[in-house]
Amino acid sequence: MDVIAFVGPSGTGKSHRALLVAHNTQSDAIIDDGLYIKDGKIMAGTSAKKEQNKVLAVKRAIFVLPGHAEEVSQAIEESQPKRILILGTSENMVIKIAKALKLPEISKFIHIEDIATPAEMDKAREHRLQKGKHVVPVPTIELKPHFSGYLVDSLSSLLKRNTEQQRRQRHLGEKSIVRPVFSYCGKLVIDDSAIEALVKKILEDGDSVNKVADVEVSHVYKGDGAIGYESQGIEISCSVIISFGKHIPTLVQQMQVEVKKEVERLTGMAVKKVNITIRALFVQPKNM
Repeated sequence: MDVIAFVGPSGTGKSHRALLVAHNTQSDAIIDDGLYIKDGKIMAGTSAKKEQNKVLAVKRAIFVLPGHAEEVSQAIEESQPKRILILGTSENMVIKIAKALKLPEISKFIHIEDIATPAEMDKAREHRLQKGKHVVPVPTIELKPHFSGYLVDSLSSLLKRNTEQQRRQRHLGEKSIVRPVFSYCGKLVIDDSAIEALVKKILEDGDSVNKVADVEVSHVYKGDGAIGYESQGIEISCSVIISFGKHIPTLVQQMQVEVKKEVERLTGMAVKKVNITIRALFVQPKNM
C-alpha cells in the first residue's frame, strides 16, 4: 500500500481538488477530515465538519477521539486500497494521521500551491469564511445520508453569485456541505419510479403484507420554493393491506424502519419520513 499526502492551509480548496489529485496520482482512497473514502464512497469514519467546536474538529481530523482510528484502520484493512491520499493542513498533520491509522510512511507530498493559483486559494477562503461552505470529496448521492439536515450544494455554486431569493432562504450561521460535480464513475440519477418499485418489493417480501399500493415519493427541499436547491432527502408514502393477527402499531413501525434502512442502503438517498396507511386487513379463510 502506497501513501501520498496533499497539504495546504485550511480553506484553500484542498477537498474540492481531492478527487482530481487522487485521479492524477492513481489513488483509489482518500483520508479527509476524519473520513475514509474509497472509490467515491464513504467507507468509515466521522467527518470533522460535523463537530460543534474547533477543538473536537481537530481531534476528529487527526483520529485521536476514542475508537475513531480503530474503525478506519479496520475498514482500510478490509478494503485493501492500492494507494491512499491523505489530506491535511501541514506535513506534520498528515504524518500524525498516517501514524494514528498505522499506515506506511508517506512517499510523496503534494502542496496546494503546486496546483492552485493564489487567486483560486483566496476564492476558496472567501467561501469558507464568509459563506460557511465546506467540501466533502464524494458525490451527492453518497454524501446526503451522512450529512442529513445539511444543505448540499453543487460545487458550481461556489463560482456564481447567489440570487436575492437564495440569500433570503439562507440563515445566518448555516453551514452547507458542497460536493464536486464529478466522481470516479460519472453522474447517477435514480428516478422516483425506481424508488417506488423498491419500496413495494421491500414490503411485499415480508410475511405480513399482502398488497402494497399508491406508493409516492416526494422530495424535501431547503427553504420555501427551493429554487436553486437540490433535494435534501425524500418522503415515502404508501398504502398496504396486512394480514390479520399482528399488533398493528408495532408492525407499522417495523415496516417504516425497514423501508428507511433499505432505501438508504441501496440508493444512498436520505429518507426523511415513511408514511404508511393501513387500507385493509386480510383474513385467511379457515379450511372447511
